[in-house]
Parts: sequence; C-alpha cells; structure tokens
Amino acid sequence: MSGSGLHTYGPLVLHLLVAAILAGLISTLSVLIGWRRPNRAKQQAYECGMEPTGDAREPFSVKFYLVAMVFILFDVEAVFLYPWAIILKDLKAHGQALFGISEMFVYIGIVLVGFWYIWKKGVLDWGLTITQTQTPRARVAPALGSEV
Repeated sequence: MSGSGLHTYGPLVLHLLVAAILAGLISTLSVLIGWRRPNRAKQQAYECGMEPTGDAREPFSVKFYLVAMVFILFDVEAVFLYPWAIILKDLKAHGQALFGISEMFVYIGIVLVGFWYIWKKGVLDWGLTITQTQTPRARVAPALGSEV
C-alpha cells in the first residue's frame, strides 16, 4: 500500500471522467443531429401557459414559499417515523417497548408544538392578504365637542 493513499480515489476519478465524457457526448450529439425548426410560436416567451404581463419586480406574498418550506420540514419529520417503527419490533423483543413508545410521543409532541406555532402565525391561512393580517392603527380620539 502506498503512503499517499491516492490510489483509493481511482474509481471515483474514473467515474467522474466517464460521467463528464458521456454528458459532453450526449450534448454534442443533440446539437449535431437534433431537429431545429424554429417558428413564431416556439420563439414566444412561455410562462405557465399565459402571456407575461406587468412588472417582474412587483412584490408578491411569500406564503407560497412558507408553505413549501413547512411541507418539506414536516415531510422530513414524518420520514423519521419509519425507522422508529422498525426499531420498535426490536425494542419489544428486549422488553423496552414502553421506552420506545414514550420516546416517539415526545417526538410527535415536539412536531405538534411546531405545527401549532405555524398555525397560530397564520402560515397556513392562504385566504388572508397582507393588509388583512396587519394590525389596524390605533384610532385617534375625536376632538372635544365634535360629534361622532
């Protein structure tokens, strides 16, 4: 065995070389033998099947991104339930099933606290607009002697 240990990276370098050559070859063949028949319809801007209108710098609600992040977060947390379900069988065999179940109830409790928090923050309320979620300004008291 050599002192540097670089020979162990040979398969990785070979794999990267083959992947790079294959990607380049497929891209080159696509350019060389691919059909190009441009027409007016193909050259138009396409975005969700609609003509783009308005300014691209227009502000919009970030609720879509928040819901997507929350979905990913809870999806990842739900994935942790599968290994626990498999381990529970081994815990039952060793007489520690109560420990495994109580551990999972703590985990699910933490997830539910997070879910309750985002629910109370209004992340899941798509019907509300930005103006509806803002707190109204304090009303100024009418001047003395004026009618309400």
